[in-house]
Amino acid sequence: MASSNSAPPPTNPPGKADAPARKASGSSRFFLLAGLSVLGLAVTGVLLVVFGLAMAYPNLPELDTLTDYRPKMPLRIFSADNVLIGEFGEERRNLVRIKDIPDVMKKAVLAIEDDRFYEHGGVDYTGILRAGLHNAIGSGGKQGASTITQQVARNFFLSSEQTIKRKVYEMLLAWKIEKNLTKDQILEVYMNQIYLGQRAYGFSSAAQIYFGKNLRDITVAEAAMLAGLPKAPSAYNPVVNPKRARTRQQYILQRMHELGYITDKQYETAKNEELKVKTDSSEFGVHAEYVAELARQLVYEQFKEDTYTRGLNVFTTITKADQDAAYLALRKGVMDYERRHAYRGPEAYIDIPANKEEADDAIETVLAEHPDNDDLIAAVVLSATPQLITAVTASGEEIRISGAGLEQGRSWLSDKNPPNKRIRRGAVIRVMQEGKDWLVAQMPEIESAFVAASTSDGAIKAMVGGFDYNRNKFNHVTQAWRQPGSSFKPFIYSASLERGLSPATIINDAPISFDAGQTGGQAWEPKNYDGKYDGPMTMRKGLTKSKNMISIRILHRIGAKYGQEYATRFGFDADKNPPYLTLALGAGNVTPLQMAGAYAVFANGGYKVSPYLISKVTDADGKILSQAHPDLAGDEKNRVIDERNAFLMDSMLKDVVRYGTAAKANVLGRRDIAGKTGTTNDSIDAWFAGYQAKLVGIAWIGYDQPKNLGNRETGGGLALPIWISYMQKALKSIPVEERAVPDGVVLVGDEYYYAENPPGTGVNNLDAPGHGTPAEEKAKDAVKNELF
Repeated sequence: MASSNSAPPPTNPPGKADAPARKASGSSRFFLLAGLSVLGLAVTGVLLVVFGLAMAYPNLPELDTLTDYRPKMPLRIFSADNVLIGEFGEERRNLVRIKDIPDVMKKAVLAIEDDRFYEHGGVDYTGILRAGLHNAIGSGGKQGASTITQQVARNFFLSSEQTIKRKVYEMLLAWKIEKNLTKDQILEVYMNQIYLGQRAYGFSSAAQIYFGKNLRDITVAEAAMLAGLPKAPSAYNPVVNPKRARTRQQYILQRMHELGYITDKQYETAKNEELKVKTDSSEFGVHAEYVAELARQLVYEQFKEDTYTRGLNVFTTITKADQDAAYLALRKGVMDYERRHAYRGPEAYIDIPANKEEADDAIETVLAEHPDNDDLIAAVVLSATPQLITAVTASGEEIRISGAGLEQGRSWLSDKNPPNKRIRRGAVIRVMQEGKDWLVAQMPEIESAFVAASTSDGAIKAMVGGFDYNRNKFNHVTQAWRQPGSSFKPFIYSASLERGLSPATIINDAPISFDAGQTGGQAWEPKNYDGKYDGPMTMRKGLTKSKNMISIRILHRIGAKYGQEYATRFGFDADKNPPYLTLALGAGNVTPLQMAGAYAVFANGGYKVSPYLISKVTDADGKILSQAHPDLAGDEKNRVIDERNAFLMDSMLKDVVRYGTAAKANVLGRRDIAGKTGTTNDSIDAWFAGYQAKLVGIAWIGYDQPKNLGNRETGGGLALPIWISYMQKALKSIPVEERAVPDGVVLVGDEYYYAENPPGTGVNNLDAPGHGTPAEEKAKDAVKNELF
């Protein structure tokens, strides 16, 4: 039995049994100290980061560019009926408010860029963790975690360099942006500012450029395609890389479906929708390039460099219908002229390789150097005989030309011609399609111009400054100073009415000559255009038949100086129309635009209206910055000739159409049209200037480097058909207007007179004794019996 006084259990000897305990205690203290040190360092680090952030935050840039968002907006030119006809500026952008951005577009962007946008505070930590895990595992491509707010911060304030410092600033800016702007404001800025390729900034502009649509009209499939662009506009551009763009679009549609943004039905429909992407991003709804450029120049004179960034909207006076009619009329008139004249041959030759793939490449290359010109298509000849040409166009279409379609180039199809004077395999030619038939054509060397304007205020309704703006940007309507020829005669006739002559005044159509002092140059023996002389006739008939001798005798009677000064009333420059007798035949210089304003005076009863192009200019918000205040017909302060004078001239100019050199215009079947043909010496310029009471139109044809148009080419054969073609459409809805006889005009027999100059007064006979030149006086006796 154990003793109650037994000893306690023995203890370990000092220095041996208690050593492990002391060791454990020391280790704990070490780890504790180490942990405290790490924690201290961490806290210090955090404090340093916080201190750094606290120091950096106040130094972040101000957000004025966001809170008062005013992006660079291009200059836009519109027709009077709101058709976009031109756009100028480095950045193509349509500013659109968040409320006007369709929900499907917002959801497409959020699905691919930042689906937690409305949940995070600018930096998405969940997204960062998810992207980090995804990238660490390495499955698929690398993911980013930048939010839309961070992208806004980067686009506005930071560079795109990949550094930790830049990333930290990006996060700080994102926080600051979130403190100062609402989520909707941030998303609005993003969707207007982001670059999307093809010079398009913002989704509204991109919708127009890629699909030709207003943003509000896009489909789910189109929205997904556009949403794929911010990541890499060049890589996912549907114009440049359609396959890659579609792949990304399909992924975005899948994301939208997974997130519940679109229904099963919407997803299936969008996934299979065939998109129609515009391949020509510069295409506008109307050919008005000369109009757009002139408008740009006029606006730049007023707004200087702000023109291209302020988002100005310029509303012109032209209408789409009028401009289309003018463009087509001018093109047809020029091409009709080309068909009447010799074929100049192919534009180039290539050797077509035997290998089909190489041949396709060679053809594609050469056609890229000879782009299509509207309906003038470039084609490479595959085979050619006098009976048949087979050719291929840039679209890959193989065409056959035979029969009448060969007429233009028939002389170039003979095997007897040398290779460089023949249409043969490898030749690059121009072709046109009429109905189902193709025909050989050629790019014209000749130029043309057409302008139409309102006679009541000068508003320009149509302006075509040349055959093709991309080939020749010189605006022949405003910049071409050309001799008007016989189309200037009405202004000399009008002047003579103020000097006592009347439409019934008898004038001798007979040869006449002048010495150098009377012409400002050398001795002059003018001739009628056709070389025929019809003897004495009324002034009215002289204008109807466009007799040169009649016009010259009139100017000689009233004085060349008076004729020059009188013409300035119509807007002509005195220094470009010297006071010599040659002025009677239009030997000065005018522009088609001046002619439009001048003929409007006869049309509107004697008032000078100045042709103008811009009706108003607004800023991006629609505020009117400037507005036209044109001179108006009917305002007596704008009167430049007597109403009676305008009436008599209108009466005579109507006879030019009914019975004279412009009789072709009777095809319009209207009694209220008037005008005058013009053909200059040596057939260098061809004109027709004509009008209806409400609308004036001027057509001109000639070479930039003046040369003969052809011995049988006249204003009536060249320019008048252009005018007729335009007026057939422009006057379609305008009723025939009968002109009232003004007070102070009397009708005696079949002729009108000023009341104060009835028959028997004024100048009844320009050839009466003492009223002519020595040569005229000598000729009077010979014609006296015929006259009386």
